[in-house]
Amino acid sequence: MPRKTDGMPFEIHPSPKKARNGRNILYVRPRSSQKISMDYLDDHCAKHYALRPGELTRAFRAFIQATGYYLSKGYRIETLIGSFAPKIGLKRELTDPDEVKNYDVQFEGIEYKSVKEFEKSVLSWLHGFRRVNNPNVQQLMADKDHLNKALKKNLELYHGFVTARSFSYYANITYYSARKQLDEWCKGENPRLLKSKRGQEYIYTEI
Repeated sequence: MPRKTDGMPFEIHPSPKKARNGRNILYVRPRSSQKISMDYLDDHCAKHYALRPGELTRAFRAFIQATGYYLSKGYRIETLIGSFAPKIGLKRELTDPDEVKNYDVQFEGIEYKSVKEFEKSVLSWLHGFRRVNNPNVQQLMADKDHLNKALKKNLELYHGFVTARSFSYYANITYYSARKQLDEWCKGENPRLLKSKRGQEYIYTEI
């Protein structure tokens, strides 16, 4: 049977959850190496959708400024591609509503919910799926030499610190596995890394 050449390429990874047979339950995700830039998308729309070069980028920048203003006021914004809403939370654990002060609240990001029309657009272009060979994460996690080399390279490039996202890239493992390994290096009497929070993410600093 000829190998499928179209369709969305996907990878297979083990999840932390175990099945009845004791093995990790699998999950799939789009191939992680696939990425296009805003410039590429802008050029594509200029060639195929009668937009001027740079027009899409300018529209997106205006969209970010306008939605940022209204999101900061607490509005949910309905658009052609879906709705956006501010996500907020408490900085500390509280149980009494009377104790909650303005400074206890923090911005935690933006919630996005797509509309059916946007999803139908994806389906109209989708021609099935095709599996691509991705690294065996379990084998890579067991290869201590590979993990140490990835950590060393990451620390050199980031001048002494690393994040789970950057480590997952250089170690070629999932974000969950990267975070698990980095947390492990923070434990014990002689930890290799120190974990601290910076903004909305955790960073791991070399000790």
